[in-house]
Amino acid sequence: MHIHRKRPWDLPEHAATPEHVFLNRRNFLVSGAAALTAPSILSPALAQEADPSTGLYPAKQNGRYQLDGRDITPEAVNANYNNFYEFGSSKRIASAAQALKIRPWTIRIDGMVDKEQTIGIDDLLKKVELEERLYRHRCVEAWSMTVPWSGFPLKALVAIANPAASAKYIRFETFMDPKMAPGQRQTWYPWPYTEGVTMAEAANELAFLVTGAYGKPLAKSFGAPIRLALPWKYGFKHIKSISRVTFTDQRPKTFWEQLQSAEYGFWANVNPQVAHPRWSQADEEVLGTNGKRIPTVIFNGYGEYVADLYKGMEKERLWA
Repeated sequence: MHIHRKRPWDLPEHAATPEHVFLNRRNFLVSGAAALTAPSILSPALAQEADPSTGLYPAKQNGRYQLDGRDITPEAVNANYNNFYEFGSSKRIASAAQALKIRPWTIRIDGMVDKEQTIGIDDLLKKVELEERLYRHRCVEAWSMTVPWSGFPLKALVAIANPAASAKYIRFETFMDPKMAPGQRQTWYPWPYTEGVTMAEAANELAFLVTGAYGKPLAKSFGAPIRLALPWKYGFKHIKSISRVTFTDQRPKTFWEQLQSAEYGFWANVNPQVAHPRWSQADEEVLGTNGKRIPTVIFNGYGEYVADLYKGMEKERLWA
């Protein structure tokens, strides 16, 4: 007899159209509407401790990046529906994420660089120019949202690091603190969370380090104080709460690859024609729209910016 043992990281079959979103949509919309008139109702999700970077926001919007007719997803929706496995495996991690201590916060820059360094987040913010960009976000689970992120291009951090010409990849790593983040006590996960991009991807104008959203410093549930945004890739590539950036000539083995490489690859570019092994990627549910589904577009609609990055790579598994 064949006995199938469910692995801790396996997603349910209905993950592409989250059943709990559908079943709880009425309460979900009521909460969002309430937030418009009484923000304190959602204070556990949106509250922020004193942040010395508050005066830097709102940042000036860069009009080059638009949403092609989509509306910005209400903050009350986005901030309360996130994957942040350090604080739990459900999407409702906003309250638990308030345990995240974002000051002091340092980022270690090491590997194949001119000089390794550790820099505080507030010192880093003094070295870059912040801007706001309207980005679409597509999760591998087939839901999507749109966010007014604030931050700076990833290539600005590359310039600060001054990597060797022989560096081919950037490996990102989040914090490791099981006392603060209960999800990190789950030993079957390969903590800390890691991700990676190529140097060419890092140099692309869309690659963005996010430090704020909705005109203020980044909420903890979004991955404060600094996270990655790669809008042409599935959301699991957008690592949160970055604490280390390593330049290397070896392709990083990322968090989800280590868990299930057959389902979550290194590249993870959005493609509606390539299904996840357990669900279709042809369309997506747009959060905050009462269950509206729209067709997914290759590279999440950003093909004009990034398609050239992958020419001649037909033998690579470019899609998760």
